[in-house]
Amino acid sequence: MNGNCILERVAQTRSTNDDLMARWRAGTLIDPVARLSKKQTHGKGRAGRTWYANAEDSLSFSLAFPFHKSLGTLSGLSLVAGLAVIEGICGALNTSERALYQQGLRLKWPNDIVIGHAKLGGILIEGGQTAPAEPSWMIIGVGLNMHSHISEAAELKAIHSGPIGGLDQLLMQGQALPDQDYIWLNLVNAFERLCTEFDQYGFEPFIERWSDWDAFQGEPVFTSMRGEKNIEGVASGIDHTGAYQIQTDHALVAVHAGDVSLRRQA
Repeated sequence: MNGNCILERVAQTRSTNDDLMARWRAGTLIDPVARLSKKQTHGKGRAGRTWYANAEDSLSFSLAFPFHKSLGTLSGLSLVAGLAVIEGICGALNTSERALYQQGLRLKWPNDIVIGHAKLGGILIEGGQTAPAEPSWMIIGVGLNMHSHISEAAELKAIHSGPIGGLDQLLMQGQALPDQDYIWLNLVNAFERLCTEFDQYGFEPFIERWSDWDAFQGEPVFTSMRGEKNIEGVASGIDHTGAYQIQTDHALVAVHAGDVSLRRQA
């Protein structure tokens, strides 16, 4: 593991993203920091949604990482983060990407990890740059469901707006889930490595790899976005910036990150 990442574990906090964002605003971040909380009382998803997390069923942490790029050149970071989650799961479960793929693990643009139609986890990225000469500090929050049985709770289905998957679904027969700290350390290691590569080489080297994990490639989809008309068509993968492309009846349309998500057409 990269030796300059500070590792922090706490029993409970409102939000690990909020904790690290407060340090960024105060100018106290120096080295990368990975902060794990056994319980988050106000965990966050995209667009202000709640991310459910408790000590038994979820793994929630945030990584503060300095990129030596302007914010405008960081498009695609959420997709690289998804690849880091897959790499970290491989290390923690001592398995291969091929095996995980065969078990239905996929990435859903722009920031979800899914098993089939069930949501395994999500990624939330915040942060910024205080001055042109300063690094862009990005706070990458990750939430993963450890157990698929939590989908039995009706209130959780409402929170997550769909079926819930868990890491336990990716285990081989007779295999037990590793300790949460061990899973976390494998995830942090993967994030450090891929974030460093992204900082050095940009998004281009990751395009083909992310495309291999695309949950929707070639499927009929539509966008779900606030205040704008939905786009319907066939999922056609990502472009060089990380925007998602949808082939409509009239054109190839690029959909950019924001409060936008893809849905399969019924």
